[in-house]
Parts: sequence; C-alpha cells; structure tokens
Amino acid sequence: MEAAVTSHKSVEPAAPARTALSDQGAEAARRGAPAGASGAAAAPGAAAVSGAAAVSGAAAERAASRGLWISSTYFAEGLPYAIAHKVAGEFFTAAGASLQIIGLVSLYGLPWNLKFLWSPLVDLHGSARRWLVGAEIALAVILLGLAATADSGALGLVAALFGLVAVAAATHDIAVDGFYLQALDKDAQAAFSGLRVGAYRLALLAGALLVAFAGWASFGASFAVAAAALALLAGAHAVGLPRPAVAPAPGAPAAGAPAASGAAAASGAAAAPGVAAPGAAGLRRYVEPFRAFLRQPRIASSLAFILCYRAGDALMFAMSSPLLKDLGLDTAARGNVAGVGTVASIAGSTLGGVLIKRWGLARTIFPIALLQSLAILLYVALAWLRPALPWIVALVTLEQLAAGIGTAVLVVFLMRRCVDGYKSSHFAIGSALMSVSATFAGSVSGYLAASVGFTAFFAIAFAASIPGVVLSRWVPRE
Repeated sequence: MEAAVTSHKSVEPAAPARTALSDQGAEAARRGAPAGASGAAAAPGAAAVSGAAAVSGAAAERAASRGLWISSTYFAEGLPYAIAHKVAGEFFTAAGASLQIIGLVSLYGLPWNLKFLWSPLVDLHGSARRWLVGAEIALAVILLGLAATADSGALGLVAALFGLVAVAAATHDIAVDGFYLQALDKDAQAAFSGLRVGAYRLALLAGALLVAFAGWASFGASFAVAAAALALLAGAHAVGLPRPAVAPAPGAPAAGAPAASGAAAASGAAAAPGVAAPGAAGLRRYVEPFRAFLRQPRIASSLAFILCYRAGDALMFAMSSPLLKDLGLDTAARGNVAGVGTVASIAGSTLGGVLIKRWGLARTIFPIALLQSLAILLYVALAWLRPALPWIVALVTLEQLAAGIGTAVLVVFLMRRCVDGYKSSHFAIGSALMSVSATFAGSVSGYLAASVGFTAFFAIAFAASIPGVVLSRWVPRE
C-alpha cells in the first residue's frame, strides 16, 4: 500500500544538486586547482549557487510541463462525462421529458460501471497514451454526429449517440487514469490530485456553459463546439504528451532481461503485457488484474466504501436540474447556476487536495465524508423553502464546494488501491464500482421524486449518504 503523502517539500532536487557539486569537485581535482582558488570554476560557493539555480529552474519547468498535460488530459476526460450526464439531462429536460425519463438518463453511466470489463485491454494491448488519443478522436467524431442531429427532433437517434459518447468516454477514462499513474511517482500522484480533479471539474464547468450556450443558440451548436474542443485536444496530446516507461505486470520479465527458453519462455510470454497469448494463457492474463485487485488487504470494506461513498450525491445530482426548473429557472439560467456551482467544486477539489497532502488520507477521510453528506441537506432546504435566485445560487455553491472536497478524497483513496503493473485496470475497477451506485440511484431517482416530492426525495438522498460516512472509519487509510 502506498503511504499517505504528508511532506510539504519536494525531495527531487536534492540528488541532482549533490551530483552537480560532486562533478565540479572532480573537475577541479583533474585541473589541479587548489582549495580556495579564485574564479567561478573553483569557487564552491559560486558553484553551489549556480547548481542550485539550475536545479530549481529545471524542477519548475518540469512541474509546469506536468501541470499542463495533467490539466489538459483531465479536462478532456471531464468534458464528455459532462455531456453524457449533465448536458444529456438538460437536453431531455428542455425537450419536456418526464421525471422518469430524465432519471433514466443516469443509465448512460453504465459504460463507466462496466469499463472494468475491457480495462485490461489498455494494459495489455498498445499503450495508455495511444488509447487516450484514439478515444479523443472517436469522441470528436461522435459529437459531430450529435451536432448534426440534436435539433432535428430525432430523439431516438440523439439518445443512441449519447450512448456512444458514454462508451467512448468511459474507455478514455481508463486510458487517462492509467497514463497519469504510469507517468508520475507516488508522491507526485498525490501532490497533483487536486489539480487533476480541478481540471476535471473545470470541464464540468464547460459542460454547464454548453447548456447556457444551448439556451442562447441551440444544442446542435453546443455539440459542434464540444467536437472542435475534443479534436484540438487530441491533436495536442498526440504531439505533446510524454512517453513514460511502463512497469511490467507482476511476474512479467523486466525490460532488458535475457529471454528464457523452453517452458519458461512460454510462461513469460503468457505473462508479458502487450504479447499475444492464445487460449488459457491469454485468459489468465485477462483475469490476473482482477485477482490482484481482490487480493489487497481489507478489500471487502474498501469495496463497500467505494460503492456507497457517492450514493447520496448521485440521487441528489440526478434530480438537481428538474428541481431548478421547478423553482422557475429556464435552460440558460440553469446553465449559469451550474457554472457558478462548478467553479465552487473546482475550488473544493483543490482545497481537498491541499488538505490531504498536508494531513494525509488517514486524518481527512472521515471528516470530509461527513462534510459531503451534510451538504446534501442544502438541497432539502432548497426544495422546502423555495428561495429567491440569490439564495439558490448560494446554496448550490456551498453544496458544490463540499462535493469537490469529497471528490478529492475518493480519488486519492482509489489511487491507493492500484498495484504496479495493473494501474490502468485497477483504477478503472475502482472508479467503475464508484459509478455503480450513481447509475442505480440516478435511474430510480425520477420515479422516487415523482412519488414523494422533492423535499422528501432530497432527505432520502441524505440518508443514502450515511453508510459511506460510517464505512470511512473502517477502510484502509494508507
């Protein structure tokens, strides 16, 4: 298990600085320079300052480069998710669909539930980098199809295209998360967790802006803008993403190791990622990521926590747009309110990353889970009091701030469950399980809200969040 990251300082520059000083000392010895000789080449103090400055500059450049590709890939991950969930729900809400139909939009989450079934393909065939770029190209093409049909009235075709967006987006998620885990070490993974969640939620803000733009122009125009954005991101990633070395799966031969012969060679070929293996050996390679995930300590409590953590939020989210419509907000206004709330969630995710980095997962998981749960009561207040627009914006903003903090905790928890060699698969398994509750809860939300009314419905959503809070005291914390 990975240790929680609590250090505030990077240790990466230390070794390069010492190496630089050592090399300078060796060069001085070769030239016969006496100790204390004058000149920049012989002055240890000047050399140290020069070496430290060079290392500091290189570290800053490296951090900036990492921040750029992390931000762009997670924005590209969040945008199609927003389209398949938020924008699709707003599309059918604007079309006058019933609460039951709007709730069933949550079934677009099924590819995220099931993506673990094909997640080993990303580890075993090709590279996460190639899958990432290919999925973005596919998403751009599908969104062009939506742009052409959204305003035609062919709701069945539009619904099918939303389904294709969901499948391609879930595959893209596998690749992006796997690439992140391959390209960064453990400390960097935790240090950048707030940024990745923030970039993802910035894409959700873009989804809200697409809704507002659709209220002003049309949904077809919004999908055309989204298609152009995904195409540009695919081109940038094809050119600019780093090419990290990929750790072999457990039991696979390391790169550069001598080839085995006979039966040993056959066994190695069966285990090595990226090498075709027919029959039973290929099946073993496919199943092994799941076995490795389930062999982790206290896996039962981890699985229960992942399934329950966002159940209350999922119920609440599925009916948030119908509630706002019931409160008198039109499509453009709902998009604007969602945009303000998403900005708050970005701030929350960044704050959550900072809190986890400073105090560690062990000390933050329970209080943050509790905060996320209590924030759902703000929607109970919205439904019951039916306040004016300024209060609606304030309450939505506060709830989204808490949700952003809560998401940062879940992301770090899922990363702790990933084993070297299977990181794409394991993060896909964890995030797929997380979305199971969202899909199930969302799909029944419309029927439940229609039966009991919005106030009681959001109270039920709060109750659904309590098991996740309780389980946060029992899961592995490192």
